[in-house]
This record gives sequence, structure tokens and C-alpha cells, in this order.
Amino acid sequence: MIKATLTGQRLVALFLFGWVIVNYPVLAIFDVQASLAGIPILYLYVFGVWAALIALMAWVIER
Repeated sequence: MIKATLTGQRLVALFLFGWVIVNYPVLAIFDVQASLAGIPILYLYVFGVWAALIALMAWVIER
């Protein structure tokens, strides 16, 4: 029971962290007219953060 509560708290904290790093002020930092390998930096940031959050959620749940 305690492990399930701790896992839930970690997932909520991860959700809040993800919400903050995908919110407007942080996204504005990556909204530049540059690209890496032809892909805009903003797109790389959004999809990179998205993939990292999924990996972190899987790690928290499997742990």
C-alpha cells in the first residue's frame, strides 16, 4: 500500500514537472529560427521532452 502511494506521488510530481517544462515561458526559449538537421529546434524540444517523460514514467512504474 505504501509503495503504491509513493509511486502515485512520484507520477504526480512528474506530471507537474512535465507541465512546467512544456508551458509557454520555457517553450518561448526554444522558439528560435534555427534548425538541427532540418528540424526546427522547438519541435525537437517538444518531442524530446515528450519521449523523456514517457521514459521516466515507465521507469517510475517499473521500479
